[in-house]
Amino acid sequence: MTSIDVRPEPTDAGAFPAGFTWGAATSSYQIEGAVDVDGRGPSIWDTFSHTPGRTRDGDTGDVAVEHYTRYREDVALMAELGLAAYRFSVAWPRVMPQGRGQVEQRGLDFYRRLVDELLDKGIAPWLTLYHWDLPQALQDEGGWTARDTAARFADYTAVVVQALGDRVPHWSTLNEPWCSSLLSHQAGLHAPGERDGARAARAVHHLLLAHGLGTQVLREAAAPDVGLTLNLAPIDPAGDSPADLEVQRRVDGQMNRMWLDAVLLGRYPDDVVADLEAAGAPLPVQDGDLAVISAPLDWLGVNYYFRNRVVGGSTSGKPSPWIGGQDYEEVEPTGPATSMGWGIAPDGLRELLGRLRDEYPPVPLVITENGSAWDDVVSADGAVHDPARVDYLHSHLTAAGAALAEGVDLRGYFAWSLLDNFEWAQGYAKRFGIVHVDYATQQRTPKDSARAYADVIRRHQAAHA
Repeated sequence: MTSIDVRPEPTDAGAFPAGFTWGAATSSYQIEGAVDVDGRGPSIWDTFSHTPGRTRDGDTGDVAVEHYTRYREDVALMAELGLAAYRFSVAWPRVMPQGRGQVEQRGLDFYRRLVDELLDKGIAPWLTLYHWDLPQALQDEGGWTARDTAARFADYTAVVVQALGDRVPHWSTLNEPWCSSLLSHQAGLHAPGERDGARAARAVHHLLLAHGLGTQVLREAAAPDVGLTLNLAPIDPAGDSPADLEVQRRVDGQMNRMWLDAVLLGRYPDDVVADLEAAGAPLPVQDGDLAVISAPLDWLGVNYYFRNRVVGGSTSGKPSPWIGGQDYEEVEPTGPATSMGWGIAPDGLRELLGRLRDEYPPVPLVITENGSAWDDVVSADGAVHDPARVDYLHSHLTAAGAALAEGVDLRGYFAWSLLDNFEWAQGYAKRFGIVHVDYATQQRTPKDSARAYADVIRRHQAAHA
């Protein structure tokens, strides 16, 4: 692990406009635990994590950080830090154990209690309907490779918005459908762990269709603020050879343009369509689908962690998340990197936000995830000193502030993550939280980065008092 050599100055909080939203984010399977409580059904992540060899050290989300029972303590921490908003996800199998039909009111009651606790503390709920924990019963019927799953998502959306629509002001349909399709069905690194390009392409389109159908349901229920969250990244060629430039085009197509063009322009890019068809993995588009997918958004969520560098004519032998990508690979970062091995590139965030401003129709943007994993420990003084994460936070907020100054319509920032938690296939080995969790005792300890973030929020409030 390489640390950052130059520590940036504290964020200029005054660079962010009045009304800018400051929050933190989590997801259901990563924090809730209680996987067999109050009628919750199994999800694909329960199945995946209990399959030998799928997760580091065989870790599962069975216990996670016990947010299901400790949510009041966690909301109190949010209030202590001055957060104005909390982005969380609802577990579909907690609400509809079989993914369809029966509604489990005890599961909905948990989210009712959570929302009420947030509102009581003056924290705005930002609800994500899907953060990867598909009911296993639907996976058994084809999961996201089956078109019917998009219709079932619309039914699920209707159940949740009927229960919480009177108190939740901000709604997101999906989190990072790239991960739910390409990382999960092409690379096999996430649940359900498939490696089939044709099935991955079907998952791409059906996830986007689910977003569009879910958006229709939310609009019919008069949800006031509806968005979608995508993970996006600048794609750099390793060199200027024709092979590297061709790989840059192909990867940018599947990482960025395939999602953005469908949602914001109502079409898939012609070159991406051709690439996927050539790989034997066509997108299963039917008449009218793209009109549904491209219904207007109130905001677009941007999850940013790093920029990618790719090289052609080479292969690492690792599973590729890119359909038809057997002859190219991502290059390891040469500069500072987090414990995940992800290069630290705040300039990439500024570049990405500028690209969205320049290449797509105007839509308010929200940084819905941004954060870094480090090998955090509790020091002898009882504190968790994480200077590298503090640096990461300040440098990326500085980049966001620069994008604002350059005319980007940026409305909010959510740190990933509020809590250390189950980091998917990495189990509990990687800590992204600004609050440390002792997994043996579940004790929460705000890290120095939490205090630094709270200071940014306080200074922002003071600047606009």
